[in-house]
Amino acid sequence: MTTLFDPIHFGDIAAANRIVMAPLTRDRAGPDQVPTPLMATYYEQRATAGLIVTEGTQISAEGQGYLDTPGIYSAAQIAGWKKVTDAVHAKGGKIVVQLWHVGRISHLSLLPPGLQPVSSTATRAKGKTFTAQGFEDVSEPRALRTDEIPRLIADYRQAARNAIEAGFDGVEVHGANGYLLEQFMRDSINDRTDAYGGSRENRARLVVEVMTAIVDEIGAGRTGIRLSPVTPANDAGPDSDPQATYELIVEKLATLKLAFIHVVEGATGGPRDVAPFDFAALRARFKQGHPQGAWIVNNGYTREMAIEAVASGAADMVAFGKHFISNPDLVERLKRDAPLAQPNRQTFYGGGAEGYTDYPPMELAPA
Repeated sequence: MTTLFDPIHFGDIAAANRIVMAPLTRDRAGPDQVPTPLMATYYEQRATAGLIVTEGTQISAEGQGYLDTPGIYSAAQIAGWKKVTDAVHAKGGKIVVQLWHVGRISHLSLLPPGLQPVSSTATRAKGKTFTAQGFEDVSEPRALRTDEIPRLIADYRQAARNAIEAGFDGVEVHGANGYLLEQFMRDSINDRTDAYGGSRENRARLVVEVMTAIVDEIGAGRTGIRLSPVTPANDAGPDSDPQATYELIVEKLATLKLAFIHVVEGATGGPRDVAPFDFAALRARFKQGHPQGAWIVNNGYTREMAIEAVASGAADMVAFGKHFISNPDLVERLKRDAPLAQPNRQTFYGGGAEGYTDYPPMELAPA
């Protein structure tokens, strides 16, 4: 029987175990959104994860939505990330970067002068983002013109190429949590009348074109995506038929032979039963088209749930988020069924080493 602690090979990635570090925004990038040596230490400490997915990393200056989040579009950012990947690889770990464009979840103060947040729609989200002034209401977006879509896709393609230059083992495209790609997928947000709006097929078009471009650039074996079919995060109202919409998207993605699909079950960081959804049926659609692809599950998994998910075949890997913040040696703690340290929520976003790189491994923790 397969266990959570067994190695796995998916696409071009060989992982030592089936425990994934989920992407976690920490807002600690340096000037010009360049990754810092402290970030290299943070990820290196967690390199025993079978796979690390980095915090969301914007593909362009236009894609930024929070203060001090890293990018992967400049030479300095690529060089900063290379120090991170080198540190993780030196410890035997595997790491992919999460490619991010926030769409309408942004603020004018975070964007270059003259730029406005862009989305599938010109409707402002009911939500806040983290700026130099603290939490502020997001700014009004503008709807991307149809003739701008190729430029956007090219930004994703170049970011994927930059990721490989930075030494990453692959990329995870952020298609979840109410950010740009999901703003196109859901009819609760997408009010377009062009080829990227209206029908389910049209709303799936952008994400499929983005993923196709990335696969063409770096190969399917190094490419994955994160989806969140029912999360209400960032004012993402429910799709009128999420099951049909996301099954269509996953069917199309399966034909690309992606390395993995990473699914948030329920509300991101919240209730798993926020809305009815058959995640097993979604997995079946992916596996029918691509049996070798890894199905990664996330959201509120306990040790027992994770062990059962892998043993039963419901998932190939399980991603943990907040537990990895305060337990750099989470894999070893899960193996031993040892107590888990609790994170300090006050240090989740921004700051320095406190609440970031100063959580001790189990051996050093007070008795």
